[in-house]
Amino acid sequence: MLKLTRHDHDIHEIQLARPPVNALNLEMLQALRAAIDDAVRDGARGIVLSGAPGMFSAGVDVPSLIGVDRAGVRAYWHGFFSACATLARSPVPVVAAITGHSPAGGAVLSLFCDYRVMAEGPYRIGLNEVQVGLAVPESIQLALRRVVGAYRAERLLVSGTMVDAGQALACGFVDELTGIDQVTTRALHWLGELLALPSHAMLSTRQVARADLADAYADVEALSLDAMVDGFFHPQTQATLQALVERLKSKSVK
Repeated sequence: MLKLTRHDHDIHEIQLARPPVNALNLEMLQALRAAIDDAVRDGARGIVLSGAPGMFSAGVDVPSLIGVDRAGVRAYWHGFFSACATLARSPVPVVAAITGHSPAGGAVLSLFCDYRVMAEGPYRIGLNEVQVGLAVPESIQLALRRVVGAYRAERLLVSGTMVDAGQALACGFVDELTGIDQVTTRALHWLGELLALPSHAMLSTRQVARADLADAYADVEALSLDAMVDGFFHPQTQATLQALVERLKSKSVK
């Protein structure tokens, strides 16, 4: 489910490894949180979060949630936002090595990292939740606004737009593009340069710069989980998600 690698300069790489599309089920989200905590405890000075070539993560594992009761759906969202909180409050820098497509939950995870390197080419990224019937809560909108600005975030969120790699770079959604086989290498390079700076000054400045994000995720229970559950069970949302799952099933049969 995760592949863990140690690199030079005490950089730990956590690679999402749940074929075929790195869909985020509860078990994977819990494993991701544990891996980040373990890396920090083991002395990591920085972390790279990567995916598979062509696919960073397809986001929320919707098929696994269809038919789950309210308690189960709430547990899932708690796990998802807990993973976001772990990234938001990480005491060491985290770089997202976006190795391909990154819709919805995959894009969300990348927003909580310090820096984003994306594969150039026909890959798309975005918070397309609205298109599949899910409302985007304030806590996630905040993360996108911090990266692309308020007006651009509004336009992307309300329409659920997916942008290609070039557009993502142009609007600031990602910081750098490179060849697909160099995404993790470039992430490691950027992180290595950051870690070469005087650590006290860099980490103290980083803590101040990310305080708004860390504070917003200080208490996962305060992140309107019940509203997320209510939204998930809205009849219109359920109908849209059911249709999505049926399309996914038909594709897997072909």
